[in-house]
Amino acid sequence: MESVIDKINAQYKKKAVVDVRSGDSVKVSQKIRERGKERIQVFEGLVIRTSRKKSHTSNFTVRRIASGIGVEKTFFIHSPNVLKVEVTKRSKVRRNYLTYMRQLTGKSARLMGVDFDKEKVNIIHDEEVEAEEEKLKEAAEKAHEEKEKKQAEKKAKEEVKAEEALAKHAEKQSE
Repeated sequence: MESVIDKINAQYKKKAVVDVRSGDSVKVSQKIRERGKERIQVFEGLVIRTSRKKSHTSNFTVRRIASGIGVEKTFFIHSPNVLKVEVTKRSKVRRNYLTYMRQLTGKSARLMGVDFDKEKVNIIHDEEVEAEEEKLKEAAEKAHEEKEKKQAEKKAKEEVKAEEALAKHAEKQSE
């Protein structure tokens, strides 16, 4: 018998998610909101931790080195802000928590890769996510077109001013 909490949690779970494991190199597309604007930010790195795979609160931690500094981000798999997770490389590891990777740098931080079917792992069709991505792309294109239109108008005004100035200069020269 399902509890009321499980029924409510099931409503917010995504229908299909990518199988993310510790040791995977992933690209996570996340929706970021800043001052009323929305954009998609891609965070790429190594999954060093996964937890609660079957739960709606399942999450994974991704680590990457940015400008010589280690950066870790934890993502909830079923979060509406996580639009897409793409596994780029799968490695053979014997641990679920790869915290020892924090101390390793350079060649010592490499993991042995394993062959896997990228298409089979990464193909997840979620209409809501695809619609959201399309909406964000259209908004960005519209903003870009408006910006170009304003720049073209500004340039046209500058050209008119330049022609008027040249005409005035020509009049003064002829006098």
